Amino acid sequence: MTDPRPVEPAPGVAAGGVGAGPAPVVELAGVSKVFRPTSGGSRPVEALSGIDLTIREGEFVSLIGPSGCGKSTLLRVIGDLTSASDGRVSVNGKPAANARRDRDYGMVFQAPVLFDWRSVQQNVELPLELTGRPAPERAARAKAMLDLVELGEFTDHRPWQLSGGMQQRVAIARALALDPRLLLMDEPFGALDEMTRERMNLELLRIWERTGTTVVFVTHSIPEAVFLSTRVVVMSARPGRITEVIDIDLPRRRDVDTRELERYFELVTRVRESLRQGEGSAANAARVRAEGLSA
Repeated sequence: MTDPRPVEPAPGVAAGGVGAGPAPVVELAGVSKVFRPTSGGSRPVEALSGIDLTIREGEFVSLIGPSGCGKSTLLRVIGDLTSASDGRVSVNGKPAANARRDRDYGMVFQAPVLFDWRSVQQNVELPLELTGRPAPERAARAKAMLDLVELGEFTDHRPWQLSGGMQQRVAIARALALDPRLLLMDEPFGALDEMTRERMNLELLRIWERTGTTVVFVTHSIPEAVFLSTRVVVMSARPGRITEVIDIDLPRRRDVDTRELERYFELVTRVRESLRQGEGSAANAARVRAEGLSA
């Protein structure tokens, strides 16, 4: 099945790839990360090696790779939750630490991390409260974000009264409360059932299109990465390296029919083959290292 409609680029992205116009939001150059042992007897663990990546304004970029390849570590390096051991990390033209202090980020994790003793509205207000915003401003902004994720009628509910998908929508609303230029998402739908996950994919695309926020998204799901993204970054087994960056040239406005397009299946296959090639290269490298150690 082919789609007769013309391919539309995502916000900030030129058709057929990343254009020269939109400003870089994330710039990584030669980024490596080594976890040093905190006690004797352990060896250092090299999580990332030689990461070069530029993510431009308005992109939706997914990171995908085998378990333990450093996807989440890379996301945490971008968000300044852990520091790179080597290389340069720039967010909005400044060091990642400065961007974090300036609250340029919104972050969503696999668990919603909501406070049960606070209402849904109060959970979304929390980052505004911590930055000292006046109560009327906090309330208005939180209500606007809850309306955006279509939970405006649940403001007085407690998190435990909501489904898992609804809780994640609250977490997304909270992450967007400070109007960040960059939204970092670490497998936010991994714990949801398949049908809820697909609905949340559509919801996230709707929010992304409305806000224009740049998104970096970690996932283990090839179909999810292809469905959501403007580009998919394929990573190798540890130490994580970028083996390929694949442009996703699907129509911008995606819906349930997008998953039936011939091009969608072609891109899913391409990402899967890229992952397999990366696994083969990593296995060969591991074998060479082992042979060198035993020589």
